[in-house]
Amino acid sequence: MPTAIAVTGADLALPPQDERTLPAAVLADLDRQPLAEALAAVQSLVEQYGHVIVVYSRAVPAAVEQRLHTIRSLLESDRIALFRPELPPLAVAVLARQLRQLASCDLGPGVLAAAGRLLTHYLHAGALLGSVARLDRVPVVGLKAHARSWVPGSQFGVLAHPQADMVKAGPEVVLPGPEFGTWMLVARGQLQSDWVTGTLAPAWKAQGLRETTLPAESAEWWGTGRVIEFCGYLPDLSVLYQLVTSVRQSVCHWCGIDVIGDRCVFCSATPPSAAELTAQPAQLARQGRQGRPDRGAARALTTGD
Repeated sequence: MPTAIAVTGADLALPPQDERTLPAAVLADLDRQPLAEALAAVQSLVEQYGHVIVVYSRAVPAAVEQRLHTIRSLLESDRIALFRPELPPLAVAVLARQLRQLASCDLGPGVLAAAGRLLTHYLHAGALLGSVARLDRVPVVGLKAHARSWVPGSQFGVLAHPQADMVKAGPEVVLPGPEFGTWMLVARGQLQSDWVTGTLAPAWKAQGLRETTLPAESAEWWGTGRVIEFCGYLPDLSVLYQLVTSVRQSVCHWCGIDVIGDRCVFCSATPPSAAELTAQPAQLARQGRQGRPDRGAARALTTGD
């Protein structure tokens, strides 16, 4: 049974990239509906799919994130992963779709959840802005840039990921792009310009170009509605699958599922060090569940307390 990939708004549920892309579960208006209804919706997903990965933006309203944590706590479930990558909203939507593609493959839920962290390294996300006066999420933007943004007609190309950068947009000026073949997704807000599609996309040698609706959270993330957001990404399922399966898998010592990387996204446990394992042999032996510690032991192993 495939793992469910959920998003917090319909605008983060992009159209399928290919015929194997699974539909997203949309958990909309979590902060506006009664808790019992939101709780029932998530519980239904867990019962239907076994595991649920909720992908959401850091620009999501605080009440939505609080509701997600409340639901996970009330269900007392280690089968719900909350994943909030440090990406702009359009890139979050792209990443969620990549996970929807991979959900059709023979990947366990722990591997699939951790794949989100891996695949962020292959996304190039940014925007063309009419002003950077209220942009505080990209460290490259300083006081001089703020001052220049007050000049009427100025437009700025800002790269938020993988490495922050900014240029004053022009016909001969571009941002550093990926060193591998990507497609580009573009979402237009209240800004008129062909710089992204006419200058940046050719400079990045985009192999495909698509447009979509600007996510509702983009204006909050970028500090302005005068924005054209873009994201360069890997579209092919075979490439995504190869990237994920090339990473060595291990078993989470707390919840017992297969994972990749240094942290289980479902239970947040990190592998204990050799010193920690040696210091607590009796505590591990008492568990009697093939090395699966109780919550107190797991906290001690992961925090060193």
